[in-house]
Amino acid sequence: MISIDFDKAISKIKDIAPVISEGKVKKVIGLTVEVEGIKTFVGELCTIYNQYNQPISCEVVGFRYNEIILMPLGELVGIGPGCRVVSNGIPFSVRCSDKLLGKVIDGIGNPIDGSDILSGERYSLFNQPPDPMKRRRIKDIMPTGIKAIDGFITCGEGQRIGIFAGSGVGKSTTLGMIAKTAQADVNVIALIGERGREVLDFIERDLGPEGMKKSVVVCSTSDKSPLVRLKGALTATSIAEYFRDQGKKVILMMDSVTRFAMAQREVGLAIGEPPAQKGYTPSVFAELPKLMERTGISDKGSITAFYTVLVDGDDFNEPIADTVRSILDGHIVLSRDLAHKNHYPAIDVLNSVSRLMNEICDEEHKKVASYARDIMATYKEAEDLINIGAYESGSNRKIDLSIDYIDRVNSFLKQGINENTTYEENINNLKTIFM
Repeated sequence: MISIDFDKAISKIKDIAPVISEGKVKKVIGLTVEVEGIKTFVGELCTIYNQYNQPISCEVVGFRYNEIILMPLGELVGIGPGCRVVSNGIPFSVRCSDKLLGKVIDGIGNPIDGSDILSGERYSLFNQPPDPMKRRRIKDIMPTGIKAIDGFITCGEGQRIGIFAGSGVGKSTTLGMIAKTAQADVNVIALIGERGREVLDFIERDLGPEGMKKSVVVCSTSDKSPLVRLKGALTATSIAEYFRDQGKKVILMMDSVTRFAMAQREVGLAIGEPPAQKGYTPSVFAELPKLMERTGISDKGSITAFYTVLVDGDDFNEPIADTVRSILDGHIVLSRDLAHKNHYPAIDVLNSVSRLMNEICDEEHKKVASYARDIMATYKEAEDLINIGAYESGSNRKIDLSIDYIDRVNSFLKQGINENTTYEENINNLKTIFM
């Protein structure tokens, strides 16, 4: 008698994508492919079989008259008029399970670290944000292990905060420090539009073996198509949502959200959207809140999100920086001037703010942090006079106090990459400055 393993048969059937309809390539314009004779919907996955009969995955990004506009996830090489196009009938999704921990995957969920193709529950890349009425209030502190953040820009569990800086000021290094020392169950790190060289550097130097054990790295380098870079951000967010739904405390780090916006601009311009501010299309400003509102706290778990923003020409009021700042619950500004003074991490405390610090910190902590900010602000105003010797001691009591304390405050704010401290140690050290 022949025995049939029905469970094995069913598991294979589940992975078969149904063929909904077929069409053919009409023309290729820039980054897009126009297809006729196919019925699809926006966001659906399709497959183009090129002149060598090789499959190329694409996504439906729009319509023009009776033609479907596709954007490939790979190269356009080999695609010509009349190439067969097959619709898969499903939108993008990513397989999620605990096996993702310690893995490096690409923007569409495929492993790139030599590991096997992952299995698990499929999570849509287009999930809805948590119901606003079911979001728990943020009451607990999320220790980051960075003295400047814990002391002056305290983050709450489930808070979303931006790290704003120009190129080469230390955004990736700051993220690596948070990933290694923050008290989270899972780190999901999205490297969107980064240089290929920096990926392994970040994993081995900034993240390290200990940080990697509880991390999932999603990598879409700058050489990938704009669609893959877009999907990388969405894939990382969906993976973070999966672990949040397991009741875990998750940290999502995205470097950088500016490159996500640039990728959306490329897609928008390719399908005919009109450019708006600095060439960014209207869809960019529609997609940013959709992406960021998906993180935060829910009735099951939490996603504390850190988004880096690469400010164009150190202009902190450029369109993407301004839009992101209005969406998030606070911002950390990295200063090039501080970096030039060998002050790392180069966090400009006076220009940074956490909108939830007053709600989650005790009164003594808030009082000491406020006093230290006054010291730094007073010294900054009088710094030029002090440096040229024009200030006479005793002329102003506040300036005298700032001169007495500024070195101790700056010493507290400086921190080595491998210097690990707890939240309690950071707050106690801040309080002892003024004792």
